[in-house]
Amino acid sequence: MVFTRAGRRSPHAQPKEIGDEDESTVLVGRGAGPGVGGTGAGGSAGAAAGDGGGTDYQAYYDTVLKITWTADANLAATNTFGLAYNTNLGDYPGDTYGPSYTEQIFTDGRMTWGAALWWIDAMNAAGYLGYTDWRLPTALNQDGSGPDFGVVTGSEMGYMYYTNLGNGSGGPLSNTAPFANLQSDVYWSGTEYGPVPHDAWSFYFDGGSQGAGTKFNGFYAWAVRPGDVAVPEPASLALVSTALGGLLGVGWRRRRR
Repeated sequence: MVFTRAGRRSPHAQPKEIGDEDESTVLVGRGAGPGVGGTGAGGSAGAAAGDGGGTDYQAYYDTVLKITWTADANLAATNTFGLAYNTNLGDYPGDTYGPSYTEQIFTDGRMTWGAALWWIDAMNAAGYLGYTDWRLPTALNQDGSGPDFGVVTGSEMGYMYYTNLGNGSGGPLSNTAPFANLQSDVYWSGTEYGPVPHDAWSFYFDGGSQGAGTKFNGFYAWAVRPGDVAVPEPASLALVSTALGGLLGVGWRRRRR
């Protein structure tokens, strides 16, 4: 996979796109930098951004699936939206397996499944980027079928791994741009594994397969929301833009080899 750069980097939020020039999939950057960092336990959503691994955007909108992903694929390592690390957060409502394990977020961003649901709730309570409908990705296919085991390209994380990022089956996770902190590891979905209540569906970003993991495992969590986002523009950036009469953005598209 080859990324090509067009234009110049700007301190003003402008669309950044990645996708396949021969296909319709495009990810459009939303929000202003620098970085996509945040605050840790006890912090607030409005704090200054930290090191986001080089990205200037806070979220990316998938124009095909029509969902928005956080630009930081391990946001919980820097922003728990007030939840404490390494602490039992309590049983998540509706999780029948909750009493059998500890719902906690670890300092590296990994968390048990119930903790991931608590984290999403805290994210929505904080109104992250101005929205309150963030969720974990679904393991269902785009047509509503599934979930399926193995190499899955139709689920939200499968589509991200294979189509948007262009990684191959079996790994390694070679392509992560433009996202920051995408781990070559396992990520939780928000879909429970129906036959076994102590499991939930997950996606393996180290190899591109989908499976089910016991809820007490420490996996990563990546938040998505339906639709596009219009991230409020900081007043300082608006003044800069006005003074300069408009600024150039950065365009990214994935080309076929």
